[in-house]
Amino acid sequence: MDLNSKERIKEKPKRVASDKWVLRLYVAGQTPKALTAFANLKKICEEQLKGKYSIEVIDLLKNPEKGAADQIFALPTLVRKLPVPVRKIIGDLSNTERVLIGLDLLPAD
Repeated sequence: MDLNSKERIKEKPKRVASDKWVLRLYVAGQTPKALTAFANLKKICEEQLKGKYSIEVIDLLKNPEKGAADQIFALPTLVRKLPVPVRKIIGDLSNTERVLIGLDLLPAD
């Protein structure tokens, strides 16, 4: 039993780096597509990440220079900064399965 306990302890820390998710949503104003993307992202995060995420919404109409660092060419674009590697998803995030795959999340059973 001692060995099993030690093995379980070793297995648990695998997702430690993924405990904090930092997401950036790039938009151009409060368009219907931007609002839909934010609502869809918020719903997915609440269902899958429950308190382990932060979302920064960056309006490129107000701060166009901020899109250069993440090489934003289409809007809305979601950028996963953490956990690494950085991943990008373009669109209104309405296809939940595509977003989960893009973020490298597995649906909860």
